[in-house]
Amino acid sequence: MNYAQHVLTHLCKDLRLEWRTKDSINGMLFFALLVVVVLAMAFDPASFPDMTRQISGGLLWVALLFAAMTALNQSWARETNNSVLDAHRLSEAPASALFIGKALANFLFVSAVEVVLAPIFTVFYNLQPLGQTWKLLLILPLGTWALVVNGTFFAALSLRTRNRETLLPLVLLPISMPALLAMIQATTAVLTGQFEPTLWIKVLLAYVIVFTTACVLLFQTVLSAD
Repeated sequence: MNYAQHVLTHLCKDLRLEWRTKDSINGMLFFALLVVVVLAMAFDPASFPDMTRQISGGLLWVALLFAAMTALNQSWARETNNSVLDAHRLSEAPASALFIGKALANFLFVSAVEVVLAPIFTVFYNLQPLGQTWKLLLILPLGTWALVVNGTFFAALSLRTRNRETLLPLVLLPISMPALLAMIQATTAVLTGQFEPTLWIKVLLAYVIVFTTACVLLFQTVLSAD
């Protein structure tokens, strides 16, 4: 098999497992909806439309970030069953193919939650974007991949630790701060229409390229570590 086929095999395996159990999707969706509903109850978005536009970008990405972390640990925990991860080490398939397949699967899971969450978020917060809404089609995928690619890598890195559920957010949150800043600022720019999000989109794109490359190159070391 060529490299693309290896990636597709790992991706399809994760999609089939999730289709059977739906553990990641259900957990992320429940958590994200809970955050959106609770925060919407804390104040009346309709009474403060300008403030709502200013903070909605941050609320959206925070909800997605913490929801995604519930799925990232589960995705690698499946690989420890029946010594599947040991079999990956012995396989001739490139380690990076496993990583990319896993990251793509997590990206699709989080994107599915976004598709459900976006209209609910719009209704609850009575959002009427004042900027160019089509730019969200760039910001959302780039932001999601920035979270997922680092999250998938550090979830694998913390897999052998005793408190991996605690370690992942401690490592992921600080290193994701530049991406989070770019996501929030770009989303806020679209919602408020007060400034152009182009610079922040470029920052986010640069972050994605750098960290995707680093994670792919270093994953072989993570997989082979004792």
